[in-house]
Amino acid sequence: MALALEAASRTHQGLVRRRNEDSHSQGQWLFVVADGLGGHVAGDIASSTVTGVMEAFDRPVQVTDLANFMGRAINEAGEALRRKIREDPKLAGMGTTLVALLWSGDEAVVANVGDSRAYLIRRHDSRDNAMLQISEDHTYGHLVANAGTVPNLGEKLARFLDGRNDGRSPDLTPLQLHPGDRVLLCSDGLSSYVPHEQIRAALSSSESPGKVADQLVAMAVDQGGHDNVTVIVIEVTQR
Repeated sequence: MALALEAASRTHQGLVRRRNEDSHSQGQWLFVVADGLGGHVAGDIASSTVTGVMEAFDRPVQVTDLANFMGRAINEAGEALRRKIREDPKLAGMGTTLVALLWSGDEAVVANVGDSRAYLIRRHDSRDNAMLQISEDHTYGHLVANAGTVPNLGEKLARFLDGRNDGRSPDLTPLQLHPGDRVLLCSDGLSSYVPHEQIRAALSSSESPGKVADQLVAMAVDQGGHDNVTVIVIEVTQR
């Protein structure tokens, strides 16, 4: 059974931030969302550097090579950050999250570093359109049991891309694709402000990926637009 992917991406600065530090790439095979770290230097440069490098990896690969190929792309993105910092030391400290999907045939691999998320909804499943988070948040609150005892520690990122070669490797999650599946890649400007049930309802609707992406961004803005928001809605279809 041959599959095809239809996707739509949207980004919005929000109503509070002075610039949009999110970057994204919507290719044919590879989809990327990167959220430059707010409060750090040059978050926009970090996110755009990572997505720019990874765009070169938007090409078909063998199913058996999906994870290795994604790992190579992220390693090269990290090296590009290191080069920029060597060339301009004022950029030291910049960083970005990353969530990405690469597919081939009826399989995909999802990569994530940080708290940008990937969600899956199987609209033709019998489980009432349940939405599953297929990425893991790399925050201290998620990874450390007693993080709540330290003020503001829980929301801080434990892992992100900043050009340092110290084992900050991405999580790589294999995913079997089925017709009717929808995958959402998003920055935390959506997931931190829009209730889970509203996201699930939008993804499970019969609207096109473009209309769903518009709805999701509008929801984030309606919640106050406290952060930049970027979404990529990916729908799996049968050719």
